[in-house]
Amino acid sequence: MRLQTSLKQIMPITELPFRATTEQACAWLAGQTDTPWALARLIENGLTPYVWLDYDAAYPALFGDANGGYAAPIFFEGDTQRLAAGSAEVLITTTKDVHKLVTKLPPPGFRRELHELRFLKKELERLAGRLKREAEPAPVKIEAAQESLAGINKEQVLTAFSRLVKIDLQQALDEAGGIFGDDGARVKGSARKTKKHAVWNPITLALGLNEVHRVPIGHLKRAFGTHDFLHEWAPEWNQSLALLGK
Repeated sequence: MRLQTSLKQIMPITELPFRATTEQACAWLAGQTDTPWALARLIENGLTPYVWLDYDAAYPALFGDANGGYAAPIFFEGDTQRLAAGSAEVLITTTKDVHKLVTKLPPPGFRRELHELRFLKKELERLAGRLKREAEPAPVKIEAAQESLAGINKEQVLTAFSRLVKIDLQQALDEAGGIFGDDGARVKGSARKTKKHAVWNPITLALGLNEVHRVPIGHLKRAFGTHDFLHEWAPEWNQSLALLGK
């Protein structure tokens, strides 16, 4: 008999009842997370314990039409902290009535045994799912090609800045090479193979558009805040403006 009891205690729980005991909840979560669980950890992870309250005619407002009783939640911080701290019994001072309205119980509250605590299956499953997601390694961010990290391509340049200037910016990119100098805004070496692979430093380009073509800084700021492909450049852009006093 003792051997059967021991085997029962260590057997993992694969299926939870609708309302699980503390032991069932801890055993099931241990199987899901490969870590030990206890009542305190259940509460620390935001699970709400319940106890079944049999109908008591002394509290008609609490039970309403539930003449057989109902599962009352224990959510008041003082009540849950006592449980997490290792209380030898359950003391409920505040709960919700059968209509889910918060109800303060007459002092000193309702006392129950620890073995009467229950945890909802859906809440346990939700917690296990969250813990599994949190335990997954962070997705590896696949870095873009070095050329992309060094600048933005012609299509992106035109998307961000073509509407801000009166010149034909596409023609300027094709014919003037770097724009604003020999290489200027174009990243050196980015067009050695083909012009299609050329990229431009958006900060150098934007400052040149302001200085040469008088594009207002406010319009350029809006471009850096609007386009996703310029977001990673925004801190350096703002730093450049601060250094230039703009």
